[in-house]
Amino acid sequence: MPQENRPQSALGNGRQPNWGAPGTAGATIAAGLVFENVSHDYDGVASVRDLSLSIAPGEILCLLGHSGCGKTTLMRIAAGVERQSLGKVLINGQEIAGDQTFLPPEKRGVGLMFQDYALFPHMTILSNVMFGLTGLSRKNAQAAAFAALGRVGLADYAADYPHALSGGEQQRVALARALVPRPGILLMDEPFSGLDKRLRDSVRDQTLAVIRETRATCIIVTHDPEEAMRMGDKIALMRKGRLVQHGTAAELYNNPVDLFAARFFSELNQIEGRVTAKGVETPLGLLGVETGSEGEKVDVCIRPQGICLSNAGLCGVPGRILSKRFVGEVDLLSIVVDGLDHPLQARVRAGSSWEAGMDVAVDTDPKDVLVFPRRESQF
Repeated sequence: MPQENRPQSALGNGRQPNWGAPGTAGATIAAGLVFENVSHDYDGVASVRDLSLSIAPGEILCLLGHSGCGKTTLMRIAAGVERQSLGKVLINGQEIAGDQTFLPPEKRGVGLMFQDYALFPHMTILSNVMFGLTGLSRKNAQAAAFAALGRVGLADYAADYPHALSGGEQQRVALARALVPRPGILLMDEPFSGLDKRLRDSVRDQTLAVIRETRATCIIVTHDPEEAMRMGDKIALMRKGRLVQHGTAAELYNNPVDLFAARFFSELNQIEGRVTAKGVETPLGLLGVETGSEGEKVDVCIRPQGICLSNAGLCGVPGRILSKRFVGEVDLLSIVVDGLDHPLQARVRAGSSWEAGMDVAVDTDPKDVLVFPRRESQF
């Protein structure tokens, strides 16, 4: 299409991107993926340590963790770009990588979408999407590529080159290229990190819709817990090459296995406690939590929304509001309480009557209280 007649770039003019009609993405046959006791190292430095994980056919798994925790390495092992030092990788129950086995990447039925999109700058958008369709005739490959570009709303840009597109448009081209061979497994490495926040939610939701249509098994690498909770059927939280916890978003948020997992999904007020026969003694009073052995020291973690305030003299321990900040839907309060080294952080509905300098009574909501065995260092 001539440049002057082509639609303006949706991501370049502040408007939301236009995607193709739902239901037009080509479906695939989803594959199950299993890691069995996988380890990997770079020049003797461990990057993945004895990790076992199973992803069901058609499931969307988010690999979550800080930079350098082994997420991308694990994804590259699945793709065949890296080879593990120990353990096995299986697709649909068949070993594809092990001590005596290594199936090359092009034979695994795995689509890989890199963080930087890895588009070929000297090739048109259409040629980029056609690149992996070596088993089809040029006519059929071209038709499949046009259909994939149409689903992500970029068919009108097929003759352009990557440098002419915005970052968000390049992301959509990379998605089309990864999906057009109809892989049984799709691997995506931080696919939305290059997008500004204004467009990220929209592109993320549309991308998720396309993945659901294809029915492919999908692993999405991310360091953003909100993104993982929004996109993943399951989440695998990693730390220093190890799997910390695997489950649904609700399971990881409501029942974190340790303090590291709890902190990954929400801010926490951390205070010391001691287990008694009646509950846990803390500077905020006795909490009716059944945990540990009597006399054991524990870490009590309270989410900011779990700090409950009432007028001074009512139920709770005495405190004083040190500061109040309006941040849109909520007010953030900082509250000093005797016996605590640091002020408590609380979230209350915006427009509350609480003000800095007010004396208050402080209590907690049990559903936002987490208790863990005391450890000198968890990080």
